[in-house]
Amino acid sequence: MAQMERFSDPETGGPVRVELRRDGTVFRIIRRIRYDDPHHDEPFIVPADLEAFRTDLASIPWFFAWLVPGLGSHLPAVLVHDALVLAPGEPRCHIGPDVDREEADRILRDSMADLGTPVVRRWLMWAGVMLATAWSDLRPRWRWRPLVAVGLGGIAVLGAVATADLFDAGDGGLLPWMGERPWWVELPLGGAGAVIVPLAISVLWGRRWRVGAIAGVALAVLLHVTVAVVAVYGLYAALEWLVSGPVEGSGPSVPANRADPQAGRDPVGTP
Repeated sequence: MAQMERFSDPETGGPVRVELRRDGTVFRIIRRIRYDDPHHDEPFIVPADLEAFRTDLASIPWFFAWLVPGLGSHLPAVLVHDALVLAPGEPRCHIGPDVDREEADRILRDSMADLGTPVVRRWLMWAGVMLATAWSDLRPRWRWRPLVAVGLGGIAVLGAVATADLFDAGDGGLLPWMGERPWWVELPLGGAGAVIVPLAISVLWGRRWRVGAIAGVALAVLLHVTVAVVAVYGLYAALEWLVSGPVEGSGPSVPANRADPQAGRDPVGTP
């Protein structure tokens, strides 16, 4: 099977067709998706139960939605990944080989490549899901949870200190690689530190160093943009609450409008 044909419709054997139906705040898949991964002899078909499976699509934090959209070329890969990653006690949601969460994350990354998802985006998304996997699934937890929390937290703190250093908030320079220099010298030095420091910390991740490197550098480089997005959204949320709050509930029923409009009906295209 050619690279771009790894995704297919298991019923027809033709091109993959993504059909979803909204069910409140989540979605139900109407047609199954097949993915043939070159590392496994059997295909992955999701979901196993069309009636029971629900997905929230790509679980992208809202403050990163500007960088990694929830919808796009990566959607079929996201749906497969969503079925492969199970919560404790959750029944099996796919047909095909059993995989652990780390392997499911690898399948997400590689299958996005089969869909033509841009390189930087798919590696960022992979690093993001791997952070969650390191926190919840990797053993021993006494190693991985502190590594995720302290590693990323330390990078965020260094970013804040570097910003303060840039604006001469301390005497003598707060970071040795920036010191007391003109801002046009400190700025590129701070940028270099935003890359070098996370790369150095990523050594602690061992064979998974790419996760630490990508997540650390992304956090350091995007820290100020993310803070700005959060601040702007906070202002918007406050304004929305002031304007909409007093009249909330006086209009049409919001819960009724959010309900599944196709409930009790045949899927679109069904005779």
